[in-house]
Formats: sequence, structure tokens, C-alpha cells
Amino acid sequence: MINVHRTTACRAIRQVSLALQLRLRNYIHLPTQEEAAKSRQDLLLKSGIPGIVGCIDGTHVRIQALSEHEYLYVNRKGYHSINVQIVCNSDMGIVDLVARWPGSTHDARILRESALQREFEAGRVNGLLLGDSGYPLKRWLKTPVIAERTAQERRYNEKHTQRRNIVERCIGVLKRRFHCLHSEMRMHPECVCVIIAAQHLCEKENPPSRRIGTGGG
Repeated sequence: MINVHRTTACRAIRQVSLALQLRLRNYIHLPTQEEAAKSRQDLLLKSGIPGIVGCIDGTHVRIQALSEHEYLYVNRKGYHSINVQIVCNSDMGIVDLVARWPGSTHDARILRESALQREFEAGRVNGLLLGDSGYPLKRWLKTPVIAERTAQERRYNEKHTQRRNIVERCIGVLKRRFHCLHSEMRMHPECVCVIIAAQHLCEKENPPSRRIGTGGG
């Protein structure tokens, strides 16, 4: 549209994305004590589950097939992707992001090897996360009851689903705003990871080995 060569456009995109990524930790970080208290109160009023400070989920960003280690990027749905871990608060604000793993990597492994888990395990975050059944149950991470047996377990699962969908809505808003996250990105995976991080920062500033990239973990 502006009559520049594709190589020039790619170089500009990468330079801008890297510049934005350098500011990532200024805007995307785990909640402070005050922010955690606000999220706990908001999510308690909405769900009836005490102590929740955020919700966690993974989302896949489609990429083109690679000539090397192609199988690592094929996710469970059969297409090539980067698996991105996202945590959001009660206002759908992104508080943690990990964009560095090939699509075949399980959500539980991404969490296990992230700084997010280390922070919660060390007790440096005062609160709990809600996650789907793809994550392990922990004292700070609440997942659904797999085989419901009582009325209390059914009510818990209903409340859990109602509140956890806030992270799914957050991901949906993000992908509608930045459509390239919803379509196929035709760049090297490391560059894709940088662009993903940059666009999450843009969303934060303007609200509504197998390790290959960058992220909060």
C-alpha cells in the first residue's frame, strides 16, 4: 500500500516490536498488594469464590510450517502454532504473559517452567488463580472437579466456569483487535513471539532447546 519492499516492512515491524517489548515489564506484571485486593473483591462479588486474583489460559497463534523441527509446532488441533500463556485480572487486564513455546507444548509444562509458578509457590502473590482442567490442581491454582459427585461440587464447577471465562473473553478481545493473532503469521517463530509480546503491550496501554521466544515467564 505504501510502496515499500517486503524486506523493509519486515525490518520495520521487527524493530518496532523489539522496542515495545523492552517496555513490557513496565506494564505487564503480577498484581501489587492493592491490585490483588481489588481483584479478590471483584471476583468474590461475581463468583462467590474467595481469594481469586486472576484467571489463566493458553491460546494458540497460528504460524506457517517450518522446514526444521516442524513437528514441535503442530498443536493438538493439527496446525502449526505458538502456545501463549495468559493471565488476566477481573478487568480483563493482562498481568502475565509467556510467548515462547511451540504449539505442541502442553499448558501444564509452560506453567511449570514459568516465573509465574515460582512467584506463587514462594507466596509472593497473595491470592489464587482459576485454570481449566489442563492445569494441575495446586494450593494457589484451582481447577474444576473432574467427576462431580455432590451438589456442592456441581455448584463449584458452575461458579468456576462462569468466572474463568473472563480470560477466554480477554483472549477473544485481543485477537479481534489484532487480527494477525487470529490468522497465520508468516515469520520465523522468534519474530512471531516478539510481535505477540508487543501487541499485548499495545492492548495494555490502550485497553477496550524448545524455548524459542520471550515472555513474562
